[in-house]
Amino acid sequence: MKSRPFLLLVILPLFIALLLGGVLFGGQALSDSNMDEDIQQALAQEINQEASGIELSKLQKVQYGYTICGLYRTASSERGYASFLYDTQHDSVELDIKSSRYKSRCSLSVACQ
Repeated sequence: MKSRPFLLLVILPLFIALLLGGVLFGGQALSDSNMDEDIQQALAQEINQEASGIELSKLQKVQYGYTICGLYRTASSERGYASFLYDTQHDSVELDIKSSRYKSRCSLSVACQ
């Protein structure tokens, strides 16, 4: 029979740590899975297209995950992929790659720093 101090000092803290880890990392996984849908929805509003017709590619988190840079293509596009910036805090999209906002967050020089 196991002693009561063993349960309180070893098993209970281990169980609580595992439970807390599962909650934290499980929530993060669910949050990331919905991010693609949020980006597609924001792009759809910006370019007046259906969200289901937008394909995302090469997504990269920058600025500690507050900004996502990547490429998108619409189903009817004949020109291939176009660049975008998605601000997760304001749920907004920037499509102008010459804007200072895009350059400061998604340009190659920022990624290399």
